[in-house]
Amino acid sequence: MAALSEKGPNHQHIKRKVVVQTTTHVEIVDAPRVVIYVDSHGKPVSTTTLGKNQAQSTPPPRPNPAPVPAPAPAVNQQNAPPQEAPPQQPPSNPAPAPPSQPDDPPAGGSSVSTGPGFKSGVSYSPYNGDNSCKSADQVAKDFTKISGFQVIRLYGTDCNQVANVLAATKGSNMKLFLGIFNIAQVQKEAETISSAVRGDWSRINAISVGNELVNQGTNPGTVIGAIGQARGALKGAGYNGPVVTVDTMVAMVDHPELCKASDFCAVNCHAFFDGKTPAEKSGDFVKGWVDKISKATGKTVVITETGWPSQGERNDIAVPSPQNHKAAMSSIRGALSDNVIYYSAYNDMWKKNRPGTFNAEQFWGILGNAPSA
Repeated sequence: MAALSEKGPNHQHIKRKVVVQTTTHVEIVDAPRVVIYVDSHGKPVSTTTLGKNQAQSTPPPRPNPAPVPAPAPAVNQQNAPPQEAPPQQPPSNPAPAPPSQPDDPPAGGSSVSTGPGFKSGVSYSPYNGDNSCKSADQVAKDFTKISGFQVIRLYGTDCNQVANVLAATKGSNMKLFLGIFNIAQVQKEAETISSAVRGDWSRINAISVGNELVNQGTNPGTVIGAIGQARGALKGAGYNGPVVTVDTMVAMVDHPELCKASDFCAVNCHAFFDGKTPAEKSGDFVKGWVDKISKATGKTVVITETGWPSQGERNDIAVPSPQNHKAAMSSIRGALSDNVIYYSAYNDMWKKNRPGTFNAEQFWGILGNAPSA
């Protein structure tokens, strides 16, 4: 097993390219007041004091449905890099996917209730190569090839993705790990989820609030406040299942209050970005972080992203290739028997490859190219 650094690698997958408009809301208060953030059991986890004439601004709204791309940091860098403004136009000619054989999906089983306790899941994004939304028929076609997983992770609520994936998985044992991406619009996204679910929350495994926000520089207290807001909005709509925030393994160790405010620890963990771990040792790498975070927080850990690219440039001894992709997947499956979501179902040709992320962003798909591509 490769030695784990105290801080570990930071990484950020490039997400959907959208135009971001930042709005600052200012509230003038006449006297000092204390904002108390609580966890799911009502126990205080952090406080913020706002003084007289102190401007209180909301964080810049995040694009929907997935995080804005940022230049990748150097390996083992402690702090996340500053964000880069996304391009206005999507790439017109995405690079072709590598000619590799799709992996066999993990063996699936019976349905899982909610939260931890499932065997394996996979993430899915509903976008075409030109960044447009996939239709309901395209989503349904993609899910004809996805099987053997108990959980499907979505990152946001745009493109009617919640309703479309619910329809595409109807009759299966698969449940959805949904996402409220933009924490400046928690109420709106909660309402979108509620509308798509139509009162049947039995098919929802968990709901996340934000993805790698603290890793990207958002104040932990802001994220914890959004978790509480989302929990209240969702409970009002009839949902009583787990609500969490998702962040990197480094952010979770540095800020255990994120786990404490969540119903379980939801962690993205990629051995590839470590640069010192070969593909065949990926399982040891991820399992090491699971144990470390569980010990630090006392909570169950669910890995919400992990995998290996099948194409791109090497990151020191971490080499993208179809063979190493398979070796990494086999290693992770051997090390983690449950509570793991793989990244991702298909190659994401809507993304833009960048040198900072080793020109590998498009090529993490377990099943190769999407049938609807």
